[in-house]
Amino acid sequence: MIESERQKNDAVGHLSRRACWAGGQSLATMLMAKSLAQPELVSLAAAFIDGETLPVEPTRSALDVIWSNPQKAKAALQYGTTIGYLPLRRILLERMLQSDGQTSRQTGLSVDQVIITAGSNSALHLLGDTILNPGDIVLCGAPTYFVLLGTLANLGARAVGVDMDEEGMVPESVEQCLDYFEQNSELDRVKAIYVTSYFDNPTGVTLSADRRRRLVEIAKRRSKQTKIRIIEDTAYRELRYWGDDIPSMRSFDKEGDTVAIAGSFSKSFSPGIRVGWIVLPRDLVGPVLTQKGNIDFGSPNFSQHLMCSVLEEGLFDKHLETIRAQYAKKLDAMVEAVEESLDPIGGVRWIRPDGGLYLWLSVPGHLDASHGGRLFDRAVEEGVLYVPGDHCYPAEYRNIPKNTLRLSFGVPPCEEIRCGIAALGRALKQVH
Repeated sequence: MIESERQKNDAVGHLSRRACWAGGQSLATMLMAKSLAQPELVSLAAAFIDGETLPVEPTRSALDVIWSNPQKAKAALQYGTTIGYLPLRRILLERMLQSDGQTSRQTGLSVDQVIITAGSNSALHLLGDTILNPGDIVLCGAPTYFVLLGTLANLGARAVGVDMDEEGMVPESVEQCLDYFEQNSELDRVKAIYVTSYFDNPTGVTLSADRRRRLVEIAKRRSKQTKIRIIEDTAYRELRYWGDDIPSMRSFDKEGDTVAIAGSFSKSFSPGIRVGWIVLPRDLVGPVLTQKGNIDFGSPNFSQHLMCSVLEEGLFDKHLETIRAQYAKKLDAMVEAVEESLDPIGGVRWIRPDGGLYLWLSVPGHLDASHGGRLFDRAVEEGVLYVPGDHCYPAEYRNIPKNTLRLSFGVPPCEEIRCGIAALGRALKQVH
């Protein structure tokens, strides 16, 4: 251990290296503290879902099905397996294959490659803990999902940023990064490429079909001494409001040895139930299950039985219709408000997504939108809270901009969204 790291451990009371790597107060904690201290703030920061759309009645109906059958009820209240409830895993695999327009025979996928987790973050941590050593490298979008950055830091891994645009992660930027690491004899440390392939958090962009194919090809071709995996996060796939679905990156992995696909019901049904999953290349199933067995002995069994009942009774798809309609209205309200309040200011750019929960903004380059910057402080004074975009960039990126921000339309009603954007517009005019 280097001297500075040893001193840091001593200063915090002999914590583990992983606890020190995790860092201090998270961005989410900081923003939550702001909201609690000033409850009048319009929060366009929280990545929560609309409380009014939480599936109270569908959940009650699914529970009634379980409680009406003593055998089902007892099975739900008993221990489950480490890999997860078999009927739920079968449904998840069938739904994924159907969405991709494939069959299990075409893909070679089996239900034994589907593992249930307590949400997708649990899946991401579990996979990272299985394939990453301290100092290993994960290529991420710049920007990317900031919670993942904390997960990678906790594992001692390096998050390295690659360019993003309106079509998602730029394959040429990935190639350039891999060239750099190969020239510096570090290619064997690159273990994964992380992609939120649908309605990315934070940018809202969806990775184009052509780039999905190209990124899978790049990962396969550049895997030499070590295997480069693609970690495909599909947490927002069901939240499409316009346009046609695109097959997953897993559908382009003909050999089935490269892409691990993670999903969750947190955004599409209920975050409180905490059910996610991961579909793994066959060679990773055993190692991941060993890790999982040592950590939790299996994710909450009752939640798995509940979600299985929701799906079997057709309650999930009906609920999706409701929330898609609700969120589409909110996205329209946010875009209209941005066009009205921010566009006339000049120098403000954004990408309109076809789904998800986020809108990504860039303001003129001379403005500081970071936490503690003039725009952030002025926005709070005007009554609105946003996520500073610089928190979403991997530390290893050539030039982290300070003039970006993420807005979420998930929680507030339409009128509150309009008020929040108007407040942001007032703040922008004052610091422009």
